[in-house]
Amino acid sequence: MPDRRFVSQLAHNEPVQQVFLASEKLLRPNKNGNLYLQVDLSDRSGSINTRMWNASEDDYKAFENGDFVVVDGATQLFQGNMQLIANRIRRARPDEVCEADFMTLQSADVDRMRARLVEILGKIQTPPLQRLVKAFVDDSVFMDKFCIAPAGMKNHHGYKSGLLEHVVSLLELVLVVAPRYPQLDQDKLLVGAFLHDAAKVDELSYDRDISYTDEGQMLGHMIMGVTMVDDKVREAVRKDGMPMPEKLITEIKHMIISHHGEYEYGSSKLPMTLEAVALHHLDNLDAKLASFTQLINDCPNADSPWTQYFTQIGRKLYKGAM
Repeated sequence: MPDRRFVSQLAHNEPVQQVFLASEKLLRPNKNGNLYLQVDLSDRSGSINTRMWNASEDDYKAFENGDFVVVDGATQLFQGNMQLIANRIRRARPDEVCEADFMTLQSADVDRMRARLVEILGKIQTPPLQRLVKAFVDDSVFMDKFCIAPAGMKNHHGYKSGLLEHVVSLLELVLVVAPRYPQLDQDKLLVGAFLHDAAKVDELSYDRDISYTDEGQMLGHMIMGVTMVDDKVREAVRKDGMPMPEKLITEIKHMIISHHGEYEYGSSKLPMTLEAVALHHLDNLDAKLASFTQLINDCPNADSPWTQYFTQIGRKLYKGAM
C-alpha cells in the first residue's frame, strides 16, 4: 500500500488507496433512484466526505461504523470542499492498521494533560469545592473516561481525549483571567470549567467512531451533568459526614446548564452569575478557536491565503501570508 497521505494533505484529483476510520454511513437514492453509499472517512488530521456511486446493499453491509476500512478511489473538489469518490471499500485487516494514524493526541500528551488537570484543580482553596472535586478526581472510572472522551461530535475537539484538552485549556484561561477581575470567584470558575462538559463521558460513545448514547440523545450533557454533580455531592457527604452548602452547589449546577449562553444553543437558563458569564465566554473562545483552526487546516485551497466560504459561519477565513 502507498505511503500514507493524511486527510489534511489530500489534493484535488489525487488517487487514494489507504486505510481510514469509517463513520456515519448511509445508503441513499439519487434523483434517478440509483443507490449510492455516503460515509465519513477520517484519520487523526480530519475527515473527508466520501461517496461510492452505484452502490448496493452488499456494499453497505461490508463494514460497520467504527471499522477501519481500505478505500480505493480519488479525490475531487466539489463546491469548494474536498470529497472522495470511492470505487471500492472493504474492511481492513489488523495488520493494515496503524493505530497512531488515528490518534490526534498521543499517550504522552494525554498523560501530561491529565497531570496538569490534577495540578490546577489542586489550587482550589474553598473546602466544599475541594471535597466535590476530590469525589470526581478519586473516581478512577470517571477519570479514565474523562481523559479519553471527545468534547463533541464535530464542532470542536471532536476526537479522542478532546474533552481533556478542551478542559485543561479552559482551566489555563481561568488562571489568567480570574486574577484580572477580582469580583470573580476563581475557585467557582475552576470547578465550573472542570465540570461544564463532564457528562460528555456518558453523553457520547467513543469506542471507535463518535456517536451519541441513547441517554445522551434524550437528555444531553447539561442535564446529565447536574445529575452527576448531585451524585458526587451525596458521595462526598457520605464519605466525611459534612454537609455541602446547597447555594454553592446550585451555583455550580447553574454554570453547567447555562454555559452555552443562549437558549437557542441549548442552555436551559441564561448565565446569571459573574462566574457563569465568564465561563460561557471563555468556553466559547476556546471552542471557536479550535473549530476555526480546524477549518483552516482542512481547507483544500493550498495556494490561497484565504479559505473557501463556509456557510456554517458565514465567512471565509484568512490563513495568513503565503
